Amino acid sequence: MNATEPTPARPIPAIAVPAPGSAAGPAAPLATAQAQLASAVRILGYDEGLHQMLATPRREMNVAVPLRRDDGRVELHAGYRVQHNISRGPGKGGLRYAPGVDIDEVRALAMLMTWKCAVVDLPYGGAKGGVTIDPRNYSPSELERVTRRYTSEIMPIIGPERDIMAPDVGTGEQTMAWVMDTFSVNRGYTIPAVVTGKPLTVGGSLGRATATSRGVVHSTRAALAEAGVSLAEVSAAVQGFGKVGSHAARFLAEAGTRVVAVSDQYGAIRAADGLDVPALLEHVARTGTVTGFAGADPIDNETLLGLDVDVLIPAAVEGVLDERTAGAVKARWVVEGANGPTTDEGDRVLAERGIVVVPDILANAGGVIVSYFEWVQANQAYWWTETEIEERLEHRMAEAYRAVSGLARAEGITLRDAALVIGVRRVAEAHLLRGLYP
Repeated sequence: MNATEPTPARPIPAIAVPAPGSAAGPAAPLATAQAQLASAVRILGYDEGLHQMLATPRREMNVAVPLRRDDGRVELHAGYRVQHNISRGPGKGGLRYAPGVDIDEVRALAMLMTWKCAVVDLPYGGAKGGVTIDPRNYSPSELERVTRRYTSEIMPIIGPERDIMAPDVGTGEQTMAWVMDTFSVNRGYTIPAVVTGKPLTVGGSLGRATATSRGVVHSTRAALAEAGVSLAEVSAAVQGFGKVGSHAARFLAEAGTRVVAVSDQYGAIRAADGLDVPALLEHVARTGTVTGFAGADPIDNETLLGLDVDVLIPAAVEGVLDERTAGAVKARWVVEGANGPTTDEGDRVLAERGIVVVPDILANAGGVIVSYFEWVQANQAYWWTETEIEERLEHRMAEAYRAVSGLARAEGITLRDAALVIGVRRVAEAHLLRGLYP
């Protein structure tokens, strides 16, 4: 493959990548993200300096987030915002509330957002935020206070032209409304475009809540079509039944796919003849979990990953498909609904076994695509119909998949490597064209 600039003679790897099984752990998301970038850099033939620029976050902010609990006690939480690269436009990325969030996880997710925005050709860079808190243990008023304090602390580096937040694990449209209001009150006027994923009544977009899931289904359909198979002919297991997995299961079932197993943080269930997904959604709305659903057998989460199904959709958290669990996968296609669900070693195992992996930066890009649509609508103060949004989302996803698949076939590389090459190359080209200042 021809590089976009002269290739130096000396070898590349400038960024130390922790090996699987090292202190960083086999599922360390930053190690996985760095290894993926290193693979793309080797294919593209970029030099050491450019590799370092692409691997290193442009800007990071660590903040203390004190919280006064409802009973008067005061706690201190850690908050982070990382802007990995802004060569193609303002930072774009979610805000995560989870007890295990740390700076390395946020760095990894911000890096993935950079390539994701580039592979679907959005005018954004990659960013991500997080607060180390378990939202299940806090009241709505406590979460509001956390959100407003976090927003006020990172306010100098966010804004509709700087860095635009969106929901992620542990946050939702209400969180985004609090962020928008805090930012707007401090600026003295309403600024809807500072976040995406907002409620419709304060400038959100139709179709945003289910956009990531629809993108996963569009990607699954495209991957199956290359093998001459339709959604109605396959079975699927969905690991993770949250905002992404639950809607993905619904859309797959509506398309005729036999969804035989799903899981959440409390457990997993399986029905060989297929789950009644609408009834399951009602059960989850009533009980808060997929467990205990009538007509399904309980299984554990790891068993779900190794079920004999056609399509496996990991839609929960990072690192679930490592070297060991990837060896048990029986699915022919793995479509990554979550960010970073497959480690570098897991990816190698899946590739060696001939399993097609539709990578996260392509498969779950539907959310950031419709976030872009929401940002455009907010800046114009003109909102599109749901039909317009769905058509534009499907077109963007189809175009991106076609480009990635075409490069993979032409160069004899995996879909992940092809997606990374496209994303990394677009970011590198923007960086090189802009040049270094001073």
